[in-house]
Amino acid sequence: MPLARDLLGSVLVRPLPDGRVMAGRVVETEAYDCPRDPSCLAGRFHAAKSQELAAPPGTFVFWVAYLHPLLQVTCRPEGVAASILIRALEPVSGTDAMLEHRPVVRELELTSGPGKLVQAMGLHPQFRGAAVNGAGLYLAPGERVPGEAVEVTARVGIQDGQELPWRFTVRGSRWLSSGRPSRDLGPLTVDEVLHRYAPDDP
Repeated sequence: MPLARDLLGSVLVRPLPDGRVMAGRVVETEAYDCPRDPSCLAGRFHAAKSQELAAPPGTFVFWVAYLHPLLQVTCRPEGVAASILIRALEPVSGTDAMLEHRPVVRELELTSGPGKLVQAMGLHPQFRGAAVNGAGLYLAPGERVPGEAVEVTARVGIQDGQELPWRFTVRGSRWLSSGRPSRDLGPLTVDEVLHRYAPDDP
């Protein structure tokens, strides 16, 4: 849980062979913790996926939903299937390259969703299993988002686990995904949410 909050403000970076660099600031994340998460299908129906999500912490993985690969980062000790889904980015460089991968009329449609950002950044399965501090694709530290600027909600598009406040966003960002939280949990502060869960939770 702390990591899902702490990833806000970090920068996803992909250097290109031609010298250009695509980069986007993380503005929306969701946590998934298979051992206790009723919305996580990996452990129940996808043994191979469960094994992938149990990779050492700080590993890039992809989960395919509705035929769209979604970028996730493992976050629990090796052997525990849990991850953080990167749901939206605010482009900070390489917009021209992103538009080549995802030609849209409105730039706000580039990376304002988990499937969109994967397409715009030109991410492919070869990044599966790569460390987040690698060379071809990596997460760089960014300016930390203060607690009062973080909004916590239920996750988007799930049937089970709607009561879990495991979606974190940069409040007021224009680049958030258009999906609506699965349930209205009322106003929540970051401290309230983090204090409900053990420090080593995702």
